[in-house]
Amino acid sequence: MMQLTMKDKIGYGLGDTACGFVWQATMFLLAYFYTDVFGLSAGIMGTLFLVSRILDAVTDPLMGLLVDRTRTRHGQFRPFLLWGAIPFGIVCMLTFYTPDFSANGKIIYACVTYILLTLVYTFVNVPYCAMPGVITADPKERHALQSWRFFLAAAGSLAISGIALPLVGIIGKGNEQLGYFGAMCVLGLSGVVLLYVCFFTTKERYTFEVQPGSSVSKDLKLLWGNSQWRIMCAFKMMATCSNVVRGGATLYFVKYVMDHPEMATQFLLYGSIATMFGSLCSSRLLGRFDRVKSFKWIIVAYSLISLLIFITPVAYIGLIFALNILFLFVFNTTTPLQWLMASDVVDYEESRSGRRLDGLVFSTYLFSLKIGLAIGGAVVGWILAYVNYSASSSVQPIEVLTTIKILFCVVPVVLYIGMFTMLSLYKLSDDRVQAISQQLLKHRAVQGEDLPAAATAASH
Repeated sequence: MMQLTMKDKIGYGLGDTACGFVWQATMFLLAYFYTDVFGLSAGIMGTLFLVSRILDAVTDPLMGLLVDRTRTRHGQFRPFLLWGAIPFGIVCMLTFYTPDFSANGKIIYACVTYILLTLVYTFVNVPYCAMPGVITADPKERHALQSWRFFLAAAGSLAISGIALPLVGIIGKGNEQLGYFGAMCVLGLSGVVLLYVCFFTTKERYTFEVQPGSSVSKDLKLLWGNSQWRIMCAFKMMATCSNVVRGGATLYFVKYVMDHPEMATQFLLYGSIATMFGSLCSSRLLGRFDRVKSFKWIIVAYSLISLLIFITPVAYIGLIFALNILFLFVFNTTTPLQWLMASDVVDYEESRSGRRLDGLVFSTYLFSLKIGLAIGGAVVGWILAYVNYSASSSVQPIEVLTTIKILFCVVPVVLYIGMFTMLSLYKLSDDRVQAISQQLLKHRAVQGEDLPAAATAASH
């Protein structure tokens, strides 16, 4: 099998640096921006996060079906990066703009821009995430590709944590509304450039003709009958929900529990660096072990670290910083493995039914991710509203502080237990995935000899 070059890995990964601007801003900044800068109540903010995802129940699978039926001179997946780059940047900026509207007008504006943000993210991210299957057929090379992808995705997180908040201060000069908008203008424009770089530096080496006799109902029925697909979706929903609850509570944790709001930038920055190197080290540290078994042990490890943070006295600032860095490093060694699950399910479905459903598998995977995003965001907003969190109070009551600490440390662990359970049911081990890959390559070689129009290697 062909070995990928650094140009392949970095070019592909820079696409997720761009996507990371939106993802990380949504996870780390948007909840705080909506309540403390834009002026929404915590309850409305939580409801907005949940309701906006109803559209994803339709748009994500539809996007996947569209991708599976798209063939252009630029390939199947790459054209969406070209078409979506500029809308992606514009909507990212508008989401963090605070208009001079009435209270109801601002709610409507927030709903419209946030929903547009989720739609344009879907348009770009579904085809982007499905690309590894046509870049390489080698499971180990896909692991390396995903490691670089998430290393560079973490660079997007680094930009949010290390650049965005300082930019808010530099541009806004005390005016947070102006500062957040200006900072996201810089990052939004950068995202446009990076998506174009990704488009021009990646190649779709494998092309597959649209298969005859396909229909939406048949494809969905096939996936529903795939037990590994169902497990994968449940797993990703829990993984994302845990991440969003923890991420959404981060600024509140630093500002109120640690009582050091001036350390927010450092807390996010060091965490982002740990995230980058955890992702980069994934294939080196875990590539020699069975991915499912190693993933389960690592879940146990970062669950214990999270509980250690919970019981650490808040006066031990250095220890909390160190534990958070360790947590994020360990957690993110498994992030590439999460996305390998989707590629494995695509191959498994092709071996099971003969249907290759890259777009639909990855779109439903992203739909599960967004359900987790919605539930996690809603949980943070609703729980804070339940304990009467008020952004206008510089000092929060003890029950609010305890709740924030539980959101940051304990609620994610409950979800990690669910993730561990799903992995115990997941059957696509390294050996089985490798066997499926070899089987599919032999099958395609036979098809290429007898049916030249069928799945053949091609470069663009």
